[in-house]
Amino acid sequence: MDVGTPSNPGYLLATVTFRPPSPSCTPRGLGRLTHSPPLIPSCHQPEQPGQHKPDPPTARPLRPPTGPGDSLPDTSATQSQGCSMERSLVLFSVGVVLALVLNLLQVQRNVTLFPEEVIATIFSSAWWVPPCCGTAAAVVGLLYPCIDSHLGEPHKFKREWASVMRCVAVFVGINHASAKLDFANNVQLSLTLAALSLGLWWTFDRSRSGLGLGITIAFLATLITQLLVYNGVYQYTSPDFLYIRSWLPCIFFSGGVTVGNIGRQLAMGVPEKPHSD
Repeated sequence: MDVGTPSNPGYLLATVTFRPPSPSCTPRGLGRLTHSPPLIPSCHQPEQPGQHKPDPPTARPLRPPTGPGDSLPDTSATQSQGCSMERSLVLFSVGVVLALVLNLLQVQRNVTLFPEEVIATIFSSAWWVPPCCGTAAAVVGLLYPCIDSHLGEPHKFKREWASVMRCVAVFVGINHASAKLDFANNVQLSLTLAALSLGLWWTFDRSRSGLGLGITIAFLATLITQLLVYNGVYQYTSPDFLYIRSWLPCIFFSGGVTVGNIGRQLAMGVPEKPHSD
């Protein structure tokens, strides 16, 4: 503090000069207040222009344990088995009906002869013919879509029930022609039925798998029929191909194509599993 004497002696003029304290003598906790920007956590830093913001991690839903192996049941396999069972029953019924109708035509024309003790009076057929034909129809009808799925070539040619019904009608007509048409010899009849059978495949199938399965079915069915006739279970009149008629493989071929089309149409509502090599 400086005390001076101005020109007027009656007053005292006090001049007080304040100087900021030095940092050494500043009490702890006091000082100049400074405003610093708040600290921002690293996980909430503002996104820079052009910088990609990573997606937040998604939590996986917890799967409840279902047993010691902690595995969920395969519902698709259960549904597939149920659909296969339903298709098997339908195909079995179709095979039984076709066997009763077609075998009746053969018996009435004396093309097929059964022993009198095994003939049923209502259908004029042996009791074991419908179940055997029904089982064969179920196997063939399930085999066709399975082969298509295995080869990776789904059959899409004329996939509607109207086409399937026409195929059944043509097959019945071929079988009826084998019993009703009269030719000079069995060779001409066999060639005619072979052409009709190939025409049925070309009109309603046109697939390599269908042609191959049809030929395989005709061969196996002809072999089984030869064994049955050889063992005296039944017989054919005027056999010209060992113990049977030469046109019988044509009937088996067209029947395999027909039942295969029915099986494919029934399998249309079932989703196909992708085939992996």
